Amino acid sequence: MSHLFTPYPLRGVTVPNRVWMSPMCMYSAPATGEHVGRPTDFHLAHYTARALGGVGLVMLEATAVRPEGRISAWDLGLWSDDQIPAFARVAASVKAAGAVIGVQLAHAGRKASTTQAWNGSAALEGDLAWQTVAPSPIAFPGLPAPHELTIGEIAQVVQAFADAAGRALAAGFDVVEIHAAHGYLLNEFLSPAANHRTDGYGGSLENRSRIVLEVIDAVRRVWPSDKPVFLRISTTDWIMEDPDTDASGWGLDDSIQLARWAHERGVDLIDASSGGVLPVPIPHTVDYQTALAARLRAESGVPVAAVGRITEPEQAEQLLASGGADAVFLARALLRDLSWANNAAASLGEPRRLILPYGRG
Repeated sequence: MSHLFTPYPLRGVTVPNRVWMSPMCMYSAPATGEHVGRPTDFHLAHYTARALGGVGLVMLEATAVRPEGRISAWDLGLWSDDQIPAFARVAASVKAAGAVIGVQLAHAGRKASTTQAWNGSAALEGDLAWQTVAPSPIAFPGLPAPHELTIGEIAQVVQAFADAAGRALAAGFDVVEIHAAHGYLLNEFLSPAANHRTDGYGGSLENRSRIVLEVIDAVRRVWPSDKPVFLRISTTDWIMEDPDTDASGWGLDDSIQLARWAHERGVDLIDASSGGVLPVPIPHTVDYQTALAARLRAESGVPVAAVGRITEPEQAEQLLASGGADAVFLARALLRDLSWANNAAASLGEPRRLILPYGRG
């Protein structure tokens, strides 16, 4: 059996293969009215189709733990019990199609209150806009300055992640992923380029990591011990030096230490991405990100899923066979081909997994 189509046990959950759907924002939830933040028929079809296409794990897009934590007004959210039934409908459909279902819990911090990506991710205006928050009152380029969170408000954010995890459990999800990457709130605390605090949440690596570890602890208190928790991080900011403070950015050595701390607190796997704190250039090489994931796995001893520019089955298989990752998250490749996993199984000489028309002949 290929590495790519070997089942992956995580606590009491077994993912049928190592081809996973990466969380990708669709910006397609209602922005106004009584259904704000809830998945629609579009989300039901979008996620179920990838499950029928053979992926082992479907990870729902960034789902805000508070209304002001949405990237855009059209993001999903789990800040209210009223939103649970709509998520339960998607979770049940994905599981019926043969995949494990996860949800990425997120807070966009200073990069919130924007238009959809295809409209430039510009600052929202008018009634749809809201005040953003961050560890420090430093604006992301092109967006308004955020409100600096107080100690009490940080505690509220931590609790919001736990509350959202409880709702995800009620909706039937198998996995929760804590989003601490891409320049959003938790990543803003981690990076010296966005965090200029001088209290217990700023300065040293331990202090800047504090809110992430508190979120992990809070989520683990409500999330069952037989269900896995993932943590998505940016392995590097791609920032050699913050031009405003002359401080270096977040790097791989920081990520290795964070991964160890997170694993000790009950995180089962690191979803290893990169960048997002500032709009800086990134390398053009195919393995720009997967090579960092491999080093993170080797040097931290923590299971890792690689993501980024993974397009071919043989490429994904080699990542796993070489020990560079435990699984792969696919993004754009699954938007282009919803049956990528089934087609990959065929090209690698594997029997197709699904006992459904999509998995036959």
